[in-house]
Amino acid sequence: MTPHIKILILNWNGIELLKPCLESVLKIDYANYSVLVIDNGSTDNSIEMVKENYTQVECLPLEKNYGFAGGYNKCFKHLKSDPPEFILLLNNDTEVDPNILTSFIQAKDQYGSKHLFGGKIYYQENPERIWYAGGRVNLKCAKISHRGIRKQDSAVFSKPMQTDYITGCCLFTTMGVINQLNGFDEQFNMYGEDVDICLRAKKMGINCYFWPHAKLWHKV
Repeated sequence: MTPHIKILILNWNGIELLKPCLESVLKIDYANYSVLVIDNGSTDNSIEMVKENYTQVECLPLEKNYGFAGGYNKCFKHLKSDPPEFILLLNNDTEVDPNILTSFIQAKDQYGSKHLFGGKIYYQENPERIWYAGGRVNLKCAKISHRGIRKQDSAVFSKPMQTDYITGCCLFTTMGVINQLNGFDEQFNMYGEDVDICLRAKKMGINCYFWPHAKLWHKV
């Protein structure tokens, strides 16, 4: 049986970004997935636009902007009553390859489901130039960086590998893993929460894997 995947898209006043994102997401070639837009108290009619134009997309309107960590944590709490097996966190300023979910299922089949997975992310305005092909963390030097950033795509960035962290721009895992990690740490208002959750995961034997066959484009 094809496992169900719920795509979670966090939005705040991103109505113009959200349209092309949803258009690409709804063209995904995968038999069993659903889409949920979590809205952080937008004032630009984002939710109304989704309800009018994308009736197959679920909406979770929040009363205010809880930030990245807080917004997703509200969503995780909402999903506890009927949790999906797999989730894909996805930025609202991305467009995805139609095979992205099939690719992540292949990654799960190779490494096991109790891990965190990320795909190859390109710049939207330069579709062959890499924004993320794995993450590097050097805590001693207080340095965090994307592997391959601003470089032209090549065979070097086309091999699956274990990596230090998965960017929150596109993160695939199970709800079980998210619950085990108690979601994101809301002390991080914006940026860093994705690295933090990955470092905490590693201490619990949960690894991060870069899977280059899952592709998307980011309007950085």
